[in-house]
Amino acid sequence: MASANGNTSIKISPTRDKVENIPKSHSEKKAENIMFGNPIQPNVTEEKWRRQLGEFVRYNQKEIAALAWGLHLEKGKTDETLGIDLKPQPHFVYCPRTAIEQLNKNANNHFREVLGIVDNHQPEKEVLIIGIGAGQIKLIQYQPDPLPPECFAQVGVDVDTLISRLEQGMSQQIEAII
Repeated sequence: MASANGNTSIKISPTRDKVENIPKSHSEKKAENIMFGNPIQPNVTEEKWRRQLGEFVRYNQKEIAALAWGLHLEKGKTDETLGIDLKPQPHFVYCPRTAIEQLNKNANNHFREVLGIVDNHQPEKEVLIIGIGAGQIKLIQYQPDPLPPECFAQVGVDVDTLISRLEQGMSQQIEAII
């Protein structure tokens, strides 16, 4: 994956080991915990980054929509989806369809819905971002009001400025993932 601003090159390639380390089902984890008398404890780190990323997007919907539209104008029709990689610190990346397809293959087709959403994405009407952190992804999709082209016009700054502002804001609001 390449950085949205072109400065760095990052490739997110999920490994089979990461997928296999995820419990097969919540009920198996629950049975394991009950057997030893431990209450079920959600993985706080996993939940925290998702919540923080969701809150950041909610508070910055207009700017993120403007960025998504500005990048769409720069790149045109592409097989890449805008992403936010949280390691080593939050930054924008492009997620190639081939990487999403490989993730789906590695996860026994559990991400085929994500592929459908990516295939049907309408950048002039909605924002689609893949959040990447802690060996997992979070799909972010919303329809801003106003629509992305109008957000870009209203924000009135260039893509590089938006990237810089948003990445700085993410670094301040989203705790680092260890």
